[in-house]
Amino acid sequence: MVKAGADNQETKPLRHGYTTGACATAAAQAALEALIVQETVMKSTIRLPIGQDVTFDIVRCEFEQTRACAEVIKDGGDDPDATHGARIITEVSWTPEEGIDIDGGIGVGRVTKPGLPVDVGQAAINPVPRKMIREAVAAVLNRYEIHRGVRVVVSVPEGEEIAKKTLNARLGILGGISILGTRGIVVPFSTAAYKASVAQAIRVAVKSGVRHIVLSTGGRTEKFGMELYPALPEEAFVEMGDFVGFAVQQCARQGIRRITLVGMMGKFSKVAQGVMMVHSKSAPVDFGFLAGLAEQAGASGETLQQIREANTAAQVGDMMQALGNEAFFQRMGEYCCRALLKETGSRSRPADLRERQAEGEPDESLQIETVIISMKGELLGRSAATASHGPGEQSGSDRER
Repeated sequence: MVKAGADNQETKPLRHGYTTGACATAAAQAALEALIVQETVMKSTIRLPIGQDVTFDIVRCEFEQTRACAEVIKDGGDDPDATHGARIITEVSWTPEEGIDIDGGIGVGRVTKPGLPVDVGQAAINPVPRKMIREAVAAVLNRYEIHRGVRVVVSVPEGEEIAKKTLNARLGILGGISILGTRGIVVPFSTAAYKASVAQAIRVAVKSGVRHIVLSTGGRTEKFGMELYPALPEEAFVEMGDFVGFAVQQCARQGIRRITLVGMMGKFSKVAQGVMMVHSKSAPVDFGFLAGLAEQAGASGETLQQIREANTAAQVGDMMQALGNEAFFQRMGEYCCRALLKETGSRSRPADLRERQAEGEPDESLQIETVIISMKGELLGRSAATASHGPGEQSGSDRER
């Protein structure tokens, strides 16, 4: 975004938004105040976990003698996600016994799989939002010196539809969205939230008993991975986006011993060089490197020159595919495997360990496979390597047969 009339093309600072957890807390506080004073409340000021006070507009507030509800429209700032503009409604009501009971209503998902920060069977309201709501409700009760129990129910009328745009179903959150947020604010274009979702998806897979995870860079590559491994459960497929190194490290740290990565030429050409954050802005495609791989694969001088002058890595892939040069994709896959093993701190498996495995000894070594596909969803190359975590001489890649 550029300031109007600015000659120096200065960029405006990006506007942050607020989490669903912060919105639900503001609505809960307003609803309880309305229930106590029996008047509509149209503003709600809460303290965010980062220590900042924020005032939310209440777009609707209704009350009766024993219950009240308030509504906030979720603002995602300049990094709007699937929940931007969602209606977050919190209803409060008195209960016979003291205490604060928090639950989810329409459009808030239920947890059905282990591995999430919320127990199976509970509403998908994460620990920090639960704490925010509980503290806000307790503060209102204390201010009015009321000693009664309160039931809080958070609803998102469009939540079930919104959830279709998220990974909730894959994570075992059914029936709606999650009420999230650890800081209360949404930082525009922050990578932290996406990385957290990748780590969480891997954790759910591990808790579900998955031992082979398929990482993909996007929707098309994930679909290919699912077709490649139809016997694997849904939890085994994790969309890592551009965070290749982070995702592989998370898999290794959480005990996954077999990792398959499915991607296309552009991102894997970077991984092959050891670049583990493969966003287009993180590093350009190195056509000299691709020409070097092609030379190793026996490409002609004319082809090498065409590669150096190419516009995209996909163009190079199409070129080598048309020439039937399978060795090029094999070499790229091998480079990727070695770089990924290095990223996890592993070494390629020594020959004597491979021999013992052939004799039937159990293999607990880390196995990494890379699958390169074209923009049309065609298999270009597939390579695999196995490593041990102990000392051992690098011995190259083992092609999966």
